[in-house]
Amino acid sequence: MQKFAANLSMLFTELPFLDRFAAAAGAGF
Repeated sequence: MQKFAANLSMLFTELPFLDRFAAAAGAGF
C-alpha cells in the first residue's frame, strides 16, 4: 500500500512542530 505524505503544516496545528512527527506516526502516516 502506498503511503501518502502527511502535510504537517496543515495537520496537527495544535501541536509544536516537532511533536507533529510523533502525532503523524501515531496516526499511521
